[in-house]
Amino acid sequence: MATNGYEGELKMIEELTTNAEQIQDEVLGEILSRNAGTEYLRGFLHGQTEKQLFKKNVPIVTYEDLKPYIDRIANGETSDILLAEPITGFFLSSGTSGGQPKLMPVTAEVGNKWDLFRRLYESPVIKHFDDINQAGKRLELMFARPEIETPSGLKAASVSTSIYSGSNFRTSLPKLYTSPVETIFCPDPNQGLYCQLLFGLIQRDEVVKVGSVFASTVLRGIKFLENHWQELCYDIKTGRLSDWITDSGCRNAASLVMKPNPEQADLIENICNCKSWEGIIRKLWPKARYICCICTGIMRQYTIELEFYCRGLPLVSDLYACSEAICGINLEPLRKPCDVSYTFLPNMAYFEFLPVKNERDGSIEMKSNNEDTELVDLVNVKAGQCYELIVTTCAGLYRYKVGDVLMVSGFYNNAPQFQFVERKNVILSVDQEKTSETDLFKAVTEAKALLDPLRLILTEYTSYVDTSSAPGHYVLFWEIKGKEGKHCKELDPKIMVECCSRREESLHYTYKIYRKRNIIAALEIRVVKQGSFEALMDYYVSKGTSLSQYKKPSCIKSEEALKKLDSRVIGKYFSPKSPL
Repeated sequence: MATNGYEGELKMIEELTTNAEQIQDEVLGEILSRNAGTEYLRGFLHGQTEKQLFKKNVPIVTYEDLKPYIDRIANGETSDILLAEPITGFFLSSGTSGGQPKLMPVTAEVGNKWDLFRRLYESPVIKHFDDINQAGKRLELMFARPEIETPSGLKAASVSTSIYSGSNFRTSLPKLYTSPVETIFCPDPNQGLYCQLLFGLIQRDEVVKVGSVFASTVLRGIKFLENHWQELCYDIKTGRLSDWITDSGCRNAASLVMKPNPEQADLIENICNCKSWEGIIRKLWPKARYICCICTGIMRQYTIELEFYCRGLPLVSDLYACSEAICGINLEPLRKPCDVSYTFLPNMAYFEFLPVKNERDGSIEMKSNNEDTELVDLVNVKAGQCYELIVTTCAGLYRYKVGDVLMVSGFYNNAPQFQFVERKNVILSVDQEKTSETDLFKAVTEAKALLDPLRLILTEYTSYVDTSSAPGHYVLFWEIKGKEGKHCKELDPKIMVECCSRREESLHYTYKIYRKRNIIAALEIRVVKQGSFEALMDYYVSKGTSLSQYKKPSCIKSEEALKKLDSRVIGKYFSPKSPL
């Protein structure tokens, strides 16, 4: 049963989704009446605020279109060139899915929306699992990155860092979380991760929820634990923090709570010192009710391995949001990650949708900006149809292309529910063919099925197009491990070559035609040694990405990142023939 406080949020969700059309019109009306006189909108609306004029005259834009205005504000001009409300800072996008990080304006209203959003997305979870705030503590892996100060003096930080810096979060931290604030803001992510795991193990009998923002970060924590559990047990046994933890904040936090506990250390050691780590999360934190992290979109590739480690515990993807806008919540947290839909909240932004054409072979083709395609309002989308998300927000984004492709899976009251399909701009292409993130995921899923009988798990993958020789070809980097231990057996070349073939056979029609005509060369799988994708993550973190917001790119575009993986290749395999 939900507590009374959360029954209020559940009632609000009912009202919002029932009155979705009216609320959307009100949201747009408020945005236009407040901002129609800004330099940006004045050029299109001439001070008018009618919805139809907005739809007719205001163009669909990308970040590059708005960047000159945002840069001017960051460099010291007043924010009213883009929006009337004062800008209090910027959200810094992760930068791992599409290139360089982006600056997204933040206002006081944005902060209020995030506070309300947190209460709303937590309420369905509490309805199913009871109020964990009253039951125990959360072991959440959280990592803040230093704020960047723009020339205007305004600060830029990731969404997660902004939340961790808030007074409400810091006040609730000691009661609700196992991690002291010093470990979250530790400048060295590895020291911070070690200490967060340490405090989580010390308080293991109080932990009722395990998680992070993304599934990849939870897995990073488990793999780190695999490599450091003996050291962690020694610290718990002796009550002393390892010497390599040099951060003063972490050491001070540890000194307040650590004391020798040989019995606890022996229990943890017995759990970790086993042949298989299947179900290890449940064994280490026996009172945990669920794992909370985003498992949809690009994170779906991690669900099989994560289910192995948390055997039997539900994986809960509770929200869909981004640096640009707050979007939707998962009303059915017990659904499997592959079936999760997000119900859009009409009060968070004004949403429009650009229809996406579904080809017969299942691939997706985006309509260009120049096509005379009218955007569809939130309540008018059609079930089963795919759309690209366009948002207008209170923070100065007007008809902004987020870059996400979504499919309408149904409706809750009058609000649509969406499944995340892919990022629009993640595409492999040698010539005229286009291979999307979804194409890539489906083909990899087909190929990695060959590993299952060998008790092998494909833990990570990414891709790029190698055009260093003609014709160019697709390259997949795979990291593989054995189910019973940390390292995989010696790989059978025949199986790996068959994986290449299966991968190609699963790709779309255009790719196969181009392969037969030798416009594209044979697909290649490069197997990398254990820890290679952790090194890739470390590289992006060293460049400023928050570990809490890291999303491994499906397609590598950075030359430095490519070198990181290439230097760790332990085997190369090619498809022996063109796909049928």
